Amino acid sequence: MTAITTRSVAYPADGLTMIGHLALPAGVDRRPAVLLGPEGTGLSDVERRRADALAERGYVALAFDLHGGRYLSDPEEMLARCLPLLADADRMRDIGRAALDVVRAEPRTDPERIAAVGYGTGGAIGLELGRAGVDLRAIGTVNALTTGRPGEAARIRCPVWVGVGSEDPIMPPAQRDAFVEEMRAAGVDWRLVVYGGALHAFHHPPVDHPVVPGVGYHPQHARRAWRDIVALLDECLPVPE
Repeated sequence: MTAITTRSVAYPADGLTMIGHLALPAGVDRRPAVLLGPEGTGLSDVERRRADALAERGYVALAFDLHGGRYLSDPEEMLARCLPLLADADRMRDIGRAALDVVRAEPRTDPERIAAVGYGTGGAIGLELGRAGVDLRAIGTVNALTTGRPGEAARIRCPVWVGVGSEDPIMPPAQRDAFVEEMRAAGVDWRLVVYGGALHAFHHPPVDHPVVPGVGYHPQHARRAWRDIVALLDECLPVPE
């Protein structure tokens, strides 16, 4: 592993001051970059560690914020903020674009080579950036089989990889089918992986606060999903030697 540097970055979005976590690889040259979006509870050390792991692989990585520096451990508070957000494509796009502006402004970033990876609400934001026609090299999401406004998926100009647990009640088979049909109708280069026996947020280690029903950690599939995301980046956004 190479030495990395990290810092917090403050930026405005959604009427809040967001506090993201920026991780930079060793060196001074420009590198491809990854936007990393968290689950609906918000930015935590889980996403910060993932951004650090991506920086160790040679990427500029920004784990972006959803809630103005807060982590919403109360399920009711989290749903009260995230459900209206998920129903508003323009708000999601604005949050994503604000994070994108931060990573593009970083001198180490190659602005022509950026991908979006996200989980839950953060993954939905990545998909909305694609539907808005943002120039991304790849979109990877877990637990974010959200569908968009009619016809806008045709603006997605990069491969899309999505992962979901087979037992996820928040993203049930009907939601999977609707997402697949949207991608198929738009002619998107898409892949869907269903992880057998996994619930929602199966990638996230256990937390010490209440969660919504249907959430559960599956360590084996968590490792597999991470390897699948890394493989997507290796294919679509390879780090220069």
